[in-house]
Amino acid sequence: MDKFKEIRPIVLGMVKKDNKVLVSKGYDKIKDETFYRSIGGGIEFLENSKDALKREFKEELNIEISVGKFLGISENIFTYNGKNAHELILFYNVEIKDEDYREKYHIIDDNCENDAVWIDIEKFKNKELKIYPEQVFKYLD
Repeated sequence: MDKFKEIRPIVLGMVKKDNKVLVSKGYDKIKDETFYRSIGGGIEFLENSKDALKREFKEELNIEISVGKFLGISENIFTYNGKNAHELILFYNVEIKDEDYREKYHIIDDNCENDAVWIDIEKFKNKELKIYPEQVFKYLD
């Protein structure tokens, strides 16, 4: 699937602890913009969305998760690094076991490396930092 030519189904996990949310850092070189996004990724053909979310956390953070309540679905049409993209996003609450808790996780995904970190939710609400998609604000409380 070409994620820049088709509607892409994805799943994102909302992991919250002590008024912080676990997010990965991204950078759009065309916009010269740093942003954050919840952990997750594409749902493969014939794969259940909860299974996809567990797989993504295992692949990206090397941890097992418990998938909780389904929070909602949203449509996201955006531009990233100069390319148009279109996603349908399923959001779930996610729990991480205490023994898997880290202050920072190193992610290697699609040949790029970045970190997943805990960011205070207020920094997104007061627009000090950017989080995408904007529909995520419905699930940050």
